[in-house]
Amino acid sequence: MSSTSNVRDQVKEKYGSAARAVAQSGSLQACCDPALRCCDPMTANLYGANEKGLLPEKAVLASLGCGNPTALIDLRPGEVVLDLGSGGGIDVLLSAQRVGPTGKAYGLDMTDDMLALARENQRRAGATNVEFLKGEIENIPLPDNSVDVIISNCVINLSADKDRVLREAFRVLKPGGRFAVSDVVVRGGVPDEVRKSVLLWVGCIAGALEENEYSAKLATAGFAQVSMEPTRVYNIEDARQFLTEAGVDVDAIAPQVNDKFFSAFVRATKPQGRACCGPSCCS
Repeated sequence: MSSTSNVRDQVKEKYGSAARAVAQSGSLQACCDPALRCCDPMTANLYGANEKGLLPEKAVLASLGCGNPTALIDLRPGEVVLDLGSGGGIDVLLSAQRVGPTGKAYGLDMTDDMLALARENQRRAGATNVEFLKGEIENIPLPDNSVDVIISNCVINLSADKDRVLREAFRVLKPGGRFAVSDVVVRGGVPDEVRKSVLLWVGCIAGALEENEYSAKLATAGFAQVSMEPTRVYNIEDARQFLTEAGVDVDAIAPQVNDKFFSAFVRATKPQGRACCGPSCCS
């Protein structure tokens, strides 16, 4: 069940269901499916009232991330931003406001329902410097060296081919471009019971990389100045409900899980002078 296609299908179905629920009811309660965990500590209270007040309500309701990457990266007027796995568009719309009319914010998502919701949110927000693209984060439909900043909100951990995601991110960034994503990261080893559960993978846990492995993969893709800043640490009680639903004996694995999962702000930079990213000039 952990093949690339199976994971992708599971992710598409879960997040498509969330988008349909929000689009049809406009209610936060419609999104409170334990498998999606949109009411749990991982996804709660990530955006300030001032940010929420600037956006359509459905963009806020459809946010299923683990952080707030736009609050932690310095976006400048005129820059081009790409959000990997943009969902309902909350981080794209916030980025668009910060880069201004001379900049642009792209959102990339593979789920038709999320894209429809995001485009409706764009219309409601009146954002003209935004474009939502359909595609997979393993195959970004943008040219080499075309983006100043890549953001993402608890999505890279959902991919079954993270090396390819990071290579693609490196490819589309301009030399000197910044990688600035929120993601779920693991400190140390994780029990097999957690890794084997596709439900937890879809829910952002089982697919999370160990922090040193994440840093190593970024370096292998070509990135420099890699750093990882924990923004929210999860204990076993945070995880009890969704681990129990997946058939995991929570009390038995508690010593191996407690405080090992955390949301992190992951930063890296594409070095200057790395404009070429074809097969002949990139390792």
